[in-house]
Amino acid sequence: MAGELPDDLLLYSYWRSSSAYRVRIALNLKRIPFRQEAIHLVREGGEQNSPGYRAVNPLGLVPALVHQGRVIVQSMAICEYLEEAFDAQPLLPADPASRSAIRSMAQSIASEIQPFNNLSVLKYLETEMHQDQVAINKWYDHWVERGFSAVETWLSGPDSGLYCFGDTPTLADCFLVPQVYNAERFSCDLEPFPVIRRIVSRCRSMPAFDRAAPENQPDSDHQGPHSPAGRASNQKGA
Repeated sequence: MAGELPDDLLLYSYWRSSSAYRVRIALNLKRIPFRQEAIHLVREGGEQNSPGYRAVNPLGLVPALVHQGRVIVQSMAICEYLEEAFDAQPLLPADPASRSAIRSMAQSIASEIQPFNNLSVLKYLETEMHQDQVAINKWYDHWVERGFSAVETWLSGPDSGLYCFGDTPTLADCFLVPQVYNAERFSCDLEPFPVIRRIVSRCRSMPAFDRAAPENQPDSDHQGPHSPAGRASNQKGA
């Protein structure tokens, strides 16, 4: 079906958004060319609050994907759209039971862990609940430990392989890697999760995951050795 969809894909993204990170991984794994437009979530009160971007996504969240004039929001819906619209490099297997297991893990990460580190949630804890950074980190660490304990149990089962499910990356890996990145940002203890750490390390060695990494994005504020200064914003998968 990919040959019937010639129009460019435009991804509204923010370098450190784990939700946008998931979509970048999926696009790269499926080798789908795309363009990015950065929406800085902090600068000048947050570019997501501008009238221009609110016209794209009234929720003011990233990511948003524009394809053939249609806007798709929410990372799970975007990844599902990519899977259904582009046949190459499937991220879900043909077997319904396996597909549901992968979706269950991805959705658990998206719904039961990631929302607790959303910028709007953290700002509310700071400004409205008057919590300092130590308290916020402890609060977030609780939810990471709870969620990753379940993920570790699932990944310790017979369906896991080199990656979350089997020996090729799936949608579950697209969601797991950004969540580990978030946990590392908040200095969460990941020692109790050896299977998660092993799988994420393998994923990060793949070019598709590396190019999607926050520090490798054109709008990154990261100033380390992988700073993308001067890098073009067009990206291609593989």
